[in-house]
Amino acid sequence: MSEHHIHMAGHVAERHITRAGQGGGRDVFEYALLRVVPRVERGECINAGVVVYCRAQGYVGARTHLDEARLLALDPDADVAGVRAALGAVEGVCGGGAAAGPAAPDDAGRRFRWLIAPRSTIVQPGPVHTGLTTDPAAEALRLLDLLVR
Repeated sequence: MSEHHIHMAGHVAERHITRAGQGGGRDVFEYALLRVVPRVERGECINAGVVVYCRAQGYVGARTHLDEARLLALDPDADVAGVRAALGAVEGVCGGGAAAGPAAPDDAGRRFRWLIAPRSTIVQPGPVHTGLTTDPAAEALRLLDLLVR
């Protein structure tokens, strides 16, 4: 694919689509925020982590950070230990092996898709976004700092 021009409200924006190997050494990755929704009926949430998947590098990883004070501000009765355990479980599934439980034999892509499937629990995935990266593990840390901390 080559350049596309998109006309919006009298403006012309250029959009570049790249094929595999054309990203200047960068690979496409996908990510989703992990949100903690302590009281689902209220819909209030805090960002508590990010899950990153890069098919080209066979990488899936999660980085989490729970701001306990913010969580308790939304719900003073929140189960902080339970939320920490749920976030840790996400990291375990990403890592594979015994920590991934029944998802252990699945490839990185299947584990990512399972983690980002919509659910109505206290820890919920947000929408999936994409980008380009040379280092998906570093990207996970960058996104954690940018969007969570």
